[in-house]
Amino acid sequence: MIYEEIPLKVRGSSKDARLQAYIQDTPHDGSLKVKKRPFILICPGGAYERTSYREGEPVALHFLERGYHAGVLRYSTAPHHFPTQILELGQAVLKLREMAEEWNIDMDRLVVQGSSAGGHLAASYGVFWNHEFMAEELGAEDADLRPRGLMLSYPVITADAAYAHWGSFENLLGDKASAEAQKVSVEKLVTKAVPPCFLWHTGEDATVPVENSILMAMALRKEGIPFELHIFPEGEHGLSLASPVVERENGHGVQAECARWITLADAWLERLIRG
Repeated sequence: MIYEEIPLKVRGSSKDARLQAYIQDTPHDGSLKVKKRPFILICPGGAYERTSYREGEPVALHFLERGYHAGVLRYSTAPHHFPTQILELGQAVLKLREMAEEWNIDMDRLVVQGSSAGGHLAASYGVFWNHEFMAEELGAEDADLRPRGLMLSYPVITADAAYAHWGSFENLLGDKASAEAQKVSVEKLVTKAVPPCFLWHTGEDATVPVENSILMAMALRKEGIPFELHIFPEGEHGLSLASPVVERENGHGVQAECARWITLADAWLERLIRG
């Protein structure tokens, strides 16, 4: 196992923006059938105010156990504003591409996972990866930035006042939030270039309403993008794996019914990477 922290520096980055990369040994001595591994790039939530531990390393460890490489994006948060975060995500993808041969990464099977505000970041990457500003800012071809899929856990999606988690948009956009939030309301930006998506949410989420995932699914449906959506009737916001592994100090953060989401995501991922 290689563990490496890769600094990220784009316009507006904080000094501690980085990618935490967990790279599995992949010997080519005949002892393993696998020669290259898919990479799961994880964007923790935290309302663009911080990046959560519970939605980072524990999720990475799950995917490592499944045989994938994984990484946690510690992106810049407030007072650092859009598009810094999405550019850092793009830069992380490019750095992984640079290391793909040495680390045996299958870059054709790079999947971006995100929770809550990290789900907004992952979904935003899904809609913006091929936009001209990304290629120009990063000095890259858009084909080098393309993700294979998105996994979105109770994501912030919409700036619609009825369903928005406004704190995330204020932290992402600063004093421009009122004027520019609609420009990063992801359900309005979906095109046929968005990769296949897996989404899950809870009906009881009182922080980021379930309509965020429903609106995203409807937008994907309209464009003919394959997606899988699971809505669990019970469960608070910010469950991460929803298992005892991520139980909060106050006893919250565990919901046995919702813990099945990761098994469903594993099955979806297996179908995606075989395709």
